[in-house]
Amino acid sequence: MKILLIGATGTLGTALHKALSARGHDVLTVGRTGGDLRYDITDPAQTSEMYERAGGVDAVVSAAGDVPFKPLAELTSEDHLAAFRGKVLSQIDVVRQGLTRVADGGSFTLISGVLAREPIVTGAAASMANGAVEAFVRAAAIEIAPRRINAVSPTVFTESLTEYGEYFPGMASVDLARVAQAYIRSVEGGQTGQIYAL
Repeated sequence: MKILLIGATGTLGTALHKALSARGHDVLTVGRTGGDLRYDITDPAQTSEMYERAGGVDAVVSAAGDVPFKPLAELTSEDHLAAFRGKVLSQIDVVRQGLTRVADGGSFTLISGVLAREPIVTGAAASMANGAVEAFVRAAAIEIAPRRINAVSPTVFTESLTEYGEYFPGMASVDLARVAQAYIRSVEGGQTGQIYAL
């Protein structure tokens, strides 16, 4: 399959690139500052140009989404809007603009996260964004056939525990290899409207 991988230069994106390529897929990487194509999906015009450059694809995989982390009392309206633009609206627009560019039977796989179901201190904006992504996936699935859509919703990565483990007290971590398997299931399988919680 020809797969458009967005957020390809981050921790997760790098693991996904390796896993998908190892399965024989033709992976076209996208990042803000690196990759085959360099675009910022928070800008709809850049998303459009990204698709024009990529051409038709069989699957779109997203590992991109920025949200601010602050105590709730310090989060401003702009912070919440930034979380919405950075993780929700950007991925919604990737799907919206991609509907005519993804092959029949092809798929979109978005990124959500554990905070949709297991909130942490300073994570209110992220919880809001992740919950919105998951609700969108379920809604879009009933309208975009024959294309499919799913989301992968991991907890903190084992490989990132040194940097982020203290923010997830008592929560089990997940290896990047297991997260990659969920993406592979979404891309190569037949399910739609699923949230793969890890």
